[in-house]
Amino acid sequence: MAAKPIAMEQLKQVLNLYRERMSIKGIVRLTGLSRNTVRAYLARLTEEADPTAKQSDATLADIFYNQDIAACKSDRYRLLLAHFEGADRELSRTGVTRQLLWREYLEQHPDGYAYSQYCYHLQRFLGKKDVVMHLEYKPAEQIMVDFAGTKYYWVDEHTGERRPCEVFVVTLPYSGMIFCLAVDSQKTQDFLEGSNQMIHYLGGVTQTILCDNLRTAVTKSDRYEPGFTDLCYQLGEHYGTTFSATRPSKPRDKAMVEKAVSLVYKYVYAPLRHRTFHSLAEVNHYFRIQIDLLNQRRYKGSSFSRRDLFEQQEQSLLRPLPSSPCLLKKGAVLTVQRNYHIQLREDGLYYSVPWQYVGKKVKVWYDKKTVEIYLDHERIALHRRLPGRGYNTIREHMPLNHQQAIDAKGWTREELISKAARLGASVSCAAEQILGNSIYMEQNYKACFGMLMLVKRYGTQRLEAACSLALTGPRVSYTMIKNMLATGMDKQMPNRPDKPLPVHENIRGSRHYQ
Repeated sequence: MAAKPIAMEQLKQVLNLYRERMSIKGIVRLTGLSRNTVRAYLARLTEEADPTAKQSDATLADIFYNQDIAACKSDRYRLLLAHFEGADRELSRTGVTRQLLWREYLEQHPDGYAYSQYCYHLQRFLGKKDVVMHLEYKPAEQIMVDFAGTKYYWVDEHTGERRPCEVFVVTLPYSGMIFCLAVDSQKTQDFLEGSNQMIHYLGGVTQTILCDNLRTAVTKSDRYEPGFTDLCYQLGEHYGTTFSATRPSKPRDKAMVEKAVSLVYKYVYAPLRHRTFHSLAEVNHYFRIQIDLLNQRRYKGSSFSRRDLFEQQEQSLLRPLPSSPCLLKKGAVLTVQRNYHIQLREDGLYYSVPWQYVGKKVKVWYDKKTVEIYLDHERIALHRRLPGRGYNTIREHMPLNHQQAIDAKGWTREELISKAARLGASVSCAAEQILGNSIYMEQNYKACFGMLMLVKRYGTQRLEAACSLALTGPRVSYTMIKNMLATGMDKQMPNRPDKPLPVHENIRGSRHYQ
């Protein structure tokens, strides 16, 4: 029946009077119901609803109230339900309306329901299917982030141009704490700025950060294993948290931030609607004032606010922050060149890598301050970012022979002689002769340094003996000393015992100096 059903007590009274064989006119007079209502209910009497027997309330309700039972049992209704399968997916597609679906339904079933009945049954079908789950949130477990659907505007005071800006909205679903920030766009740099400001405002970070499937954050939308951008991985590593994404086309996964967006419209946008701002910084200044007021508003029917709940139960559980905000790092995959360096084409500067990785493809992360080089997720080099062009080489990245060449090139005559004197008198004399062998001083330095490096292989005693033997000849060279050591000639050199001087008349004696 289209009219509102009568109460169960009235229905029982009608049946009792009818059971006593009272006329419809008498029933109307005693119950106060209309004649048509009484006739309509009595017309539903069946063999199951025997007026001479008492029935339970549930049985009476099934017979007299549930008018759709007959319709549900009909073939036409069953065909309608079969047509409704997948209707929610069809309605989500662009341009698909209920009227279009109804027309397609009538093409298959010309004797089907009219449009009003079609919409009535479709609404009931979707209402039963679209069951909402109540979600419980734990303190400091999750931050939800999103961009507001409606942009905000500020006016350039020089040109008078109305400039749009995006609004980055954040909420902690447990306490309901809200934060928002106006940024130029939804691009990487602005998403990073919003994330840094958000975490600084809260004073800590949660276990996870839940976001929508933004192109700035998500590279691959997937219900079970979404892919995230390098920015999200950098933020997660810097702040010690992880990113997660909602299921595609499932806005209820982040229902709390959707609610936060509507509150931002109501308590931030609306109170500032008559103000004109001339910069993004000015917008954010007044946004912060309104957000603080919103977080301090008491929940309806309670004695505490979002701020109270956050400070009492959630703030102490947040993970601590590093000393500096996250800086955006650029990434590149480069090959280590034969000179064990990689080149950042952005500034033309070369940075060294341990020589063992020549020919390997490495991942390079760099920002304004540092350059990090990774191989198989392990960092193999770290440099300070330098301005200008040229090479930035770390000594330990060079092979040993290259280190020696650099060392030799860097010695002065005094430094080489001083180093030789520490090894022995003969070594010092040999070094002086080698340094004076040629008019090309750089070549002399290399030869002298090479002679001194022989001590690492043969030891101080043998080098001293070889130099002593070489000094007996007319000329001393690096090659000569090296060959002596290689053939063992220094070992064959006889030990000359010290002999006393012979006594003769020219010896003055100790008395001469008294």
